[in-house]
Amino acid sequence: MNAVTVARSRRTAVAVLVAAGLAVAGCGAGGDGRATGGGGDGRVTGPVTVFAAASLTESFTRIGKDFEAANPGSRVTLNVAGSSALANQITQGAPADVFASAAPANMTTVVEAGDADGAPSVFARNQLVIAVPRGNPTAVAGLADLTGPGVKVALCASQVPCGAAARTALDAAGVALTPVTLERDVKGALAKVKLGEVDAALVYRTDTRAASADVTGVEFPESARAVNDYPIVALKDAPNPNGARAFVAYVRSAPAQAVLAEAGFQAP
Repeated sequence: MNAVTVARSRRTAVAVLVAAGLAVAGCGAGGDGRATGGGGDGRVTGPVTVFAAASLTESFTRIGKDFEAANPGSRVTLNVAGSSALANQITQGAPADVFASAAPANMTTVVEAGDADGAPSVFARNQLVIAVPRGNPTAVAGLADLTGPGVKVALCASQVPCGAAARTALDAAGVALTPVTLERDVKGALAKVKLGEVDAALVYRTDTRAASADVTGVEFPESARAVNDYPIVALKDAPNPNGARAFVAYVRSAPAQAVLAEAGFQAP
């Protein structure tokens, strides 16, 4: 078996495994699972599988339901994780229609692999805050406070957009910080604060807003140096190409942009 055959076999195996996972995780899949894509009248029907950055969980859940309401017969399935993990799944053959990344770097991975259908477009921006337990019991006011004695901090891993942004902000502030944990996505870092396992975490403004019952977001000026662009693209081998293009267009529409703004995302 030559190298090309091995690579193709690996790509196929990954696709099968991810497809199986999506079939279990899908929140609206039903019937025979076929992607009909749309009828002769241009309607979008069938499943639309969206790979989205973890920080988009709440917003894309609502946008997905709104898309389904606007396109009867369509079913949106979300696969949310760190953008780097999603990009790797796509380039290894995972079946997906749309990719929405929390940073251009991970989108570039997909584009350079030839898996994008056209050029990605930025649909939102996001900015870091310091997440602390509700009420800010340790009186954290800025990044320098995170280096105090006994202060435990969670960050995202460096290959994840929130981790790269955190490192940029810390460097801009001249703060040397050693986290007690590096998480694979922003929800993991936020969970450490919610569970009381750390005193603070660098996460997105949108994540603290979604978890406002449990955490408080502390703004800090250096976050302006690490604002993340969120690009989205339909995928070249999308099982439902009509659905993929329609979903991307819907995310950029006024109703979806209003949902994103309400969640705390900035306009592109």
